[in-house]
Amino acid sequence: METLLMDSESMAELTTARLQELVGQIGNTPLEPIVMVIDGRMRRVHLKLEGVNPAGSVKDRTGYALVEDLEVRGLLRAGSIVVESTSGNLGVALAFVCRAKGYAFLAVVDPKTTQENLAKMRALGAVIDLVDTPDASGSYLLSRLARVKELCDRSDEYAWTDQYANAANPRIHYATTGPEIYRQMDGRVDAVFVAVSTGGTLAGIGRYFREVSPRTCIIGVDAHGSVIFGTPPGPRRLTGIGSSRRSNFLYPELYDTHMLVGDEEAFAFCHVLAAATGLKVGGSSGAVLSACARYLQAHPEVEHVVCVCADCGENYASSIFNATWLRQHGITFLPRHLASVQDIRRVMSRYR
Repeated sequence: METLLMDSESMAELTTARLQELVGQIGNTPLEPIVMVIDGRMRRVHLKLEGVNPAGSVKDRTGYALVEDLEVRGLLRAGSIVVESTSGNLGVALAFVCRAKGYAFLAVVDPKTTQENLAKMRALGAVIDLVDTPDASGSYLLSRLARVKELCDRSDEYAWTDQYANAANPRIHYATTGPEIYRQMDGRVDAVFVAVSTGGTLAGIGRYFREVSPRTCIIGVDAHGSVIFGTPPGPRRLTGIGSSRRSNFLYPELYDTHMLVGDEEAFAFCHVLAAATGLKVGGSSGAVLSACARYLQAHPEVEHVVCVCADCGENYASSIFNATWLRQHGITFLPRHLASVQDIRRVMSRYR
């Protein structure tokens, strides 16, 4: 599969024909094995690198499925404006798919959306609507959703993809992401770690593995301050993970447990992974790696592990990988943020 990692300038230059070609390349992302040395023992972990998708994240799958669903239901016509609340990646994915299909797209975003993702959305023709009033939890999700409702109530030209309740969201991960993991791991999967926001990726993967490999442990990874699993609300710097409301897709039978990760732990794993292996992943992926390390320390018997890495670190050059941004937000990395991990190494992959 072609690794694009396009910046906003590259995206702006894409022709309609090229965009349509790239839409056909969504999915079939690689597994990249690494080794984490935990308590002196080498533990192999496979990273499902969703950042290799054409527009740069696991949300490419979701965005394609959501727009296709609107088409199937007859909700898109000439003059329609697709609208969605997004923290970043889904906005880029929807802008990408909508431009390829000839639809206008309006992204309702908030101040935590990275400059990189904003630039990509604009380059792909999206209109940006910034909501800057936090909701009661200190996040912006409920404020963004209120803005989407306001737009849809104002005019029927707006078509809401509704990533939060549209069954097309988990369905695409049941149909593609889960089967890819199972096939790439030759059916030997002890545990899968998935970051949670809407819950669609976790629900889809969880449902698939419940059918083909019920013994596989499915772990949802959430941020401290998120309420998805009934924990208290609070502020967080992590984007693309966590939510100010419960998921419409998650049921207890679809996953085995959940783990919470803080900003510092997630960002520390992003930095250590990049320094040790050259692989840059986003904050939600750092959270997944942090949770995985803690889980492996407590479960020495687990061998075949997959971490779903939602996007690449290139989307966070102005934040997570920016020393000034980290200082401004009082984020420092301490040994305890890496738990029991002494080293991370890259190993030869048979999936390239």
